[in-house]
Amino acid sequence: MHYRNLQVWSRSLDWAEAIYEATVHWPRDERFGLISQVRRAAVSVASNIAEGAARRTTGEFIQFVGVARGSLAEAETQLILALRLNYIPEPDARALLGGSDEISKMLAALAASLARRREG
Repeated sequence: MHYRNLQVWSRSLDWAEAIYEATVHWPRDERFGLISQVRRAAVSVASNIAEGAARRTTGEFIQFVGVARGSLAEAETQLILALRLNYIPEPDARALLGGSDEISKMLAALAASLARRREG
């Protein structure tokens, strides 16, 4: 299974791009703080899907999907903090968090599908 054929990878990449766009106007003093953290976490979602798909075993792929889910939760937490700090307008935060909910469901479905395939 090639990662570029996975809808969840494509959606995760779009979401990471949206995170980059949303953080452009955050305070400059957060450039090496919250901006860097949320961007890294967002990119990590798609990156871990790609890395997992490139691994030899289904079990390894499942493990990397789990890491992607963790990175997604990390980015969500950072977005919520940014909202509480008034770095991001509420409608923008809601849209990004809605996107993360969609990706989370897609990752759960991928993990379940991989587990069924591994079992047999």
